[in-house]
Amino acid sequence: MNEVFEDLRTAVYSVWRRRWLALCVAWGVCVLGWLVVALIPNKYESNARIYVQLDDVLAEQLEIAGGAERDITRVRQTLTSSVNLEKVIRSTRLGEGVDDPRKMQSAIESLTKAVEIKSEEDNLFELAAEIGKSDLSDSENAKLAQDVVQKLIDIFREENIAGNRGEVAETVVFLDKQLEDRKEELEAAEQRRIAFESEHPDLIGGADGVSSRLQTIRSELRDVEADLAAASAALAGIDGQLAGTPRTVAGGAGDTGSARAALGQAQSNLAGLQARGLTDSHPDVVSAKKQVDLLRRQAANENPNTTGSPNPAYSALLSIKSERQANVQALSARKAALNADLSSLMANQADEPAVAAEANRISRDYTVLKDKYDELLNNREEMRLRGQVENERSSFKFEVIDPPTSPRVPSAPNRPLLLLGVLFAGIAAGVGAAFAIGQLKSTFSTTGGLERALDLPVLGAISQTLTDAKRQLQRKRMKQFYGASAALGGLCVALLAIEFVQRGMVA
Repeated sequence: MNEVFEDLRTAVYSVWRRRWLALCVAWGVCVLGWLVVALIPNKYESNARIYVQLDDVLAEQLEIAGGAERDITRVRQTLTSSVNLEKVIRSTRLGEGVDDPRKMQSAIESLTKAVEIKSEEDNLFELAAEIGKSDLSDSENAKLAQDVVQKLIDIFREENIAGNRGEVAETVVFLDKQLEDRKEELEAAEQRRIAFESEHPDLIGGADGVSSRLQTIRSELRDVEADLAAASAALAGIDGQLAGTPRTVAGGAGDTGSARAALGQAQSNLAGLQARGLTDSHPDVVSAKKQVDLLRRQAANENPNTTGSPNPAYSALLSIKSERQANVQALSARKAALNADLSSLMANQADEPAVAAEANRISRDYTVLKDKYDELLNNREEMRLRGQVENERSSFKFEVIDPPTSPRVPSAPNRPLLLLGVLFAGIAAGVGAAFAIGQLKSTFSTTGGLERALDLPVLGAISQTLTDAKRQLQRKRMKQFYGASAALGGLCVALLAIEFVQRGMVA
């Protein structure tokens, strides 16, 4: 720790011995730095706030394409575009001396960095412009910053009220032209499709249409086969009933006791029991069946020439059989026709793949053109409706909450802080220079340093003895040093005072 204090004391002594060098370096750095700070032009920032109204009930109900929120996003993205900034430059003093494209591009790049648009809330925006031209006075820079913000507000109004309606009208005209072109293309595609379908009716709709028809035919064929199986089973059932039903029954009074008449009556009774829902195991059904069997054997032993009247049940069964036979024949014919159509479509797909591909291409082109035409038609009607809304009631309104401010104090640079920073930097540079020169000199400030350097004991040191004349000269130089140091600080204070006075003089 003692060595650290000794080294520190040695450094302070080394700087103090060369204090005039440190003071000269500090003066040089401060004067140069203050000159640079003085050459930096003041920048003045003007601000304005605008409120954008979004609660247009009509536009929300109609769901106008994009809506007001999309308009705000578009404004935020395009307000600082090159075209708009060029308008600002040409309409303000920023355009003075800008007479060629290169200078204009440079001015636009500078203004892009100076302009800022911030969104404080969803519908509250702040516009800010910071201007500081070296060839203009502080008051002129302040006025120019205010003009730039005002011009930005004017562009905001022009882009979203006056320009928005013109944009809608131009868009409607453009969509009308596009619709006419698409209409001609759609009509030509439709004519090609009609001509192709007239030559190849089996390939209507292209490969997708053929595949859809194949699926439809297969599904219908499965249904017809199921219906045909059910109809055939019903026909077989009616044939079985006919086989067990006599064609005639006894018709005279004397024949009422014949076996055939009794058999018909027994069968009628059995059918009645079954119609009531009785099962074969029911005692009444079992007894009726036994009676039918007995009478059937008796009827078989009777004379077949026995006369009788036609059996009404047999006639009804014949009628039902004829109907079911017709149904089976119709289903069979429908099945054959579906099989023929299915074979024809599959043959066309296998034999004419190029024609099928052409059909698919024509159908696809027509569908694409039709969808595009419908989309353009919807867009045109939507834009027309939007134009009517814009004319009747603008869906985009805003008001200036805070007009562009006229700045009184520079926003940049922070000159007082820079002046003080230069002062401290000059003092640090002077101290550093004196210390560095001391390190380069091969002298020792203390006996301890000499002992450590030579590794030899130091017996003593001779103190400096000054005459009266030397002491007076030394006191005079100290006064001069203190005066020069105070002058450096006083100059810094004077510059600070001048800076605050100039700030108060901005009109």
